[in-house]
Amino acid sequence: MIFPAAMLRQSCPMSSTYILTLSCPDRTGIVHAVSGFLLERGGNIEEAAQYNDHGTGLFFMRVQFACGQLNEADLQRQLGLFAEGFQMNWKLHATAQPMRTVLLVSKKGHCLNDLLFRWKSGLLPLDIRAIISNHRDFYQLAASYNVPFHHLPVTAATKAQVEARQFEIIESESAELVVLARYMQILSDDLCRKLAGRAINIHHSFLPSFKGAKPYYQAHERGVKLIGATAHYVTADLDEGPIIEQDVARADHSKTVEDLTAMGRDTESQVLARAVKWHSEHRVLLNGHKTVIFK
Repeated sequence: MIFPAAMLRQSCPMSSTYILTLSCPDRTGIVHAVSGFLLERGGNIEEAAQYNDHGTGLFFMRVQFACGQLNEADLQRQLGLFAEGFQMNWKLHATAQPMRTVLLVSKKGHCLNDLLFRWKSGLLPLDIRAIISNHRDFYQLAASYNVPFHHLPVTAATKAQVEARQFEIIESESAELVVLARYMQILSDDLCRKLAGRAINIHHSFLPSFKGAKPYYQAHERGVKLIGATAHYVTADLDEGPIIEQDVARADHSKTVEDLTAMGRDTESQVLARAVKWHSEHRVLLNGHKTVIFK
């Protein structure tokens, strides 16, 4: 007997893929319990990783699984009941939905350009909803990717109003991630709190450290042998949020200021891209002032 395609689709529901991330006090049997919970609901585990932090006594886990028996709402409800017995902090994410993202930038566009290219190339599971800038330099770049561009100039007198408008845009786009792609403004403590755990910043990092204007000139004058970059979550403590990724490039006496600047920009772009990718794939779990990353 031949069944119509519509009947086949009804009788054989398509599986959806989810990512479950969790942390809780460590105890015996958590992996077994989570696996059993998913198995009982027709879940097929595709990828799993866990970590026991003996220093804090916390357990961390990330599980990617396919499930065709329950919809997302039912899974959320049943997970909530299951998690209570383990004091779990948990999140469930449907992989079919790319992460809604807003990018902030000022006048240096290397990180912005790199993220946009990787996104359009299918290398980042993002849905870039808007670009916000305190300068107009990149409105044409945004237009070439068909991304709305919001020009919001900032002065000391208008900072509070601008941040209110920034947050309004972020919320209106239901952004799950905000990336400071070389946005050269210090966010207020209030905005940092509102974006806690969902805003990533990138900055140069030298050994030794150089702050202020023209850091690559300072580095060149000191003859540094390593230049690098750090991607971290935004907190009220400037450039001191939980670190997601870092990298360095070696330098020597032959490198000019322009060479160091180019090397720094390349390193910043790569480090930020990796941090954004891991976050958007729900591979980063906060562990106090540190991160657990299931690569």
